[in-house]
Amino acid sequence: MCAQTTICYPSWRSFHPYNEGGREMTAFRVKLHRQAALFCLALCLVVIVSSILFVEGNLTRVVLSLAQAQARAMAVRILNEAAAELLASGEVTYDALMHVTADESGRVRLIQANTPEMNRLAAKVSLMSQAKLQSNRDQVVRVPLGSALGMTLFAGAGPKIEVQVLPVGSVQVEFRTDFQTAGINQTRHRVTLLLTAQVQLVIPTGAKTVEASTQVAMAESIIVGEVPDTFTDVGEDMDMLDLVP
Repeated sequence: MCAQTTICYPSWRSFHPYNEGGREMTAFRVKLHRQAALFCLALCLVVIVSSILFVEGNLTRVVLSLAQAQARAMAVRILNEAAAELLASGEVTYDALMHVTADESGRVRLIQANTPEMNRLAAKVSLMSQAKLQSNRDQVVRVPLGSALGMTLFAGAGPKIEVQVLPVGSVQVEFRTDFQTAGINQTRHRVTLLLTAQVQLVIPTGAKTVEASTQVAMAESIIVGEVPDTFTDVGEDMDMLDLVP
């Protein structure tokens, strides 16, 4: 009688992915996939945030630049209007601003600035300018998005970005005088008015102060003969005439 021999084959369960070795391999792969997914997600977030910050920085800079130009133009227009109204009133004349002294032969020997009258006129035009700026307190500058992006192709296109303009500080007024050659043995003496104002641009990311100034000729006279030996002024910078209401 032959002895029976039993041959043992490995069970199919030993190759099942959920046995001990299979579970370790599956867990490792799942962990690796999760880490890769998290890395990709983090990388995408970094790229998106960096892009937003980059675009916002460029957009803010361009918007401020365009808004500053528009606000400065608005302020200069207001200052010119105030100076024009003062000239139209007829109060500003060369004789009212300057006292001219001549000798017996008619030669101009002395020109003296009428400081009190200059101060009065400076205060008046300053108050007029300040009132006009305050009347534009709710002024809004609108910048097209296409222009803000700095792309020539889309300049002036797209929705409008609103930037609020607020008048701040004060209006400074300064009288200036100068002598210019006007011809043979003739000299032009001109009196000009320098007006300087400050306006503030307000946007969600901050504020920016813009200074605007304009110079207007107020009066002039032609002096025949030599320039007078003496010209009485209130200082090189006319500090006494800088009025801040």
